[in-house]
Amino acid sequence: MQPLEQLDQLGPALATVVEAIRPEQLDEPTPCASFTVRGVLTHMIGGAGAFAAAFRGQPAPTASEPDDVLAAFGPALGDLVAAISAPGALDRTIAAPFGEVPGETFARFVVLDGLVHGWDLATATGQLYDPPSSLVDDVSAFAHVALDPLRDGDTFAAATDAAPDASAIERLAAYTGRQTRRTT
Repeated sequence: MQPLEQLDQLGPALATVVEAIRPEQLDEPTPCASFTVRGVLTHMIGGAGAFAAAFRGQPAPTASEPDDVLAAFGPALGDLVAAISAPGALDRTIAAPFGEVPGETFARFVVLDGLVHGWDLATATGQLYDPPSSLVDDVSAFAHVALDPLRDGDTFAAATDAAPDASAIERLAAYTGRQTRRTT
């Protein structure tokens, strides 16, 4: 599946989760290292701004935390999708946090990041997260090729073990370093 198709499938799944987050949940912890729900949203909004600029061949904007992360999320991600979808964007070389990569490859990292952070947000706020299985499978295959050389404990943590009955998205989250085992 091409990155633009992946983005088309990811968008509705992420929007469903973010639209259901209540303001009182913003300070809840998430499975993503030391991020709260607000922290994940802020990270995604800031990344969207920086990466949209990179896909446009522009310098990254000065990062700032929006006053209302829930309201800022949709427009920031929409702008990123528009930048990635622009003619020639996927042909650019992108200066990623882990080095220069082809635009098409970095777009796949954007989808991986968004898919797993969607799981972080859904898990932290008690929501069902059911992105299309074809998307999860495709992104998982990419992750298994791309992440191991980049695991440094900061950008990408070591993989963890998923429960034997874990869903595909839980297995992907575990592969990116999240603790996914449920305690009952």
